[in-house]
Amino acid sequence: MVEITPRLSIGQVAERTGLSVHALRFYENEGLFLTPVRRGAGGRRVYSEDDVAWLTVCIILRASDMPLPVLRRYAGLVREGTGNEEERLALMREHEARVTGRTGRLTESLDLIRFKAAVYEDIVDQGSAAAHDCHGPSAAEGEEHSPVPRREVLAE
Repeated sequence: MVEITPRLSIGQVAERTGLSVHALRFYENEGLFLTPVRRGAGGRRVYSEDDVAWLTVCIILRASDMPLPVLRRYAGLVREGTGNEEERLALMREHEARVTGRTGRLTESLDLIRFKAAVYEDIVDQGSAAAHDCHGPSAAEGEEHSPVPRREVLAE
């Protein structure tokens, strides 16, 4: 018995993935699909559920700032099939390290943002913004209360 693969239009895939039609064409031109995009009657692109599943992986990897050349390399390795899992693992571990580094920097940024928001909440609650230093505790109050060393607190 022959399995019938649903054929999705470029518009349907765009709607399901959140990618624009332009982005789908770009992904195709960049060689990011695992199989060539098929064409239906009249030359229109048609996609399968497998294409949508693969695009979902690509979207997540791009959202984590995987560079296009790395994503292209990964897609190529997957296309090649079994036998290159060590290279795929190395690629993912390198990207994991980049994402982990970014996560640490973002956590530091979030700490500063939360600190600044708390300072402004206190000022707003007290109703006297002019009487307060909005940049963190003064040297006399001690830097140990700030989540960021005093020298790193930027003036507005």
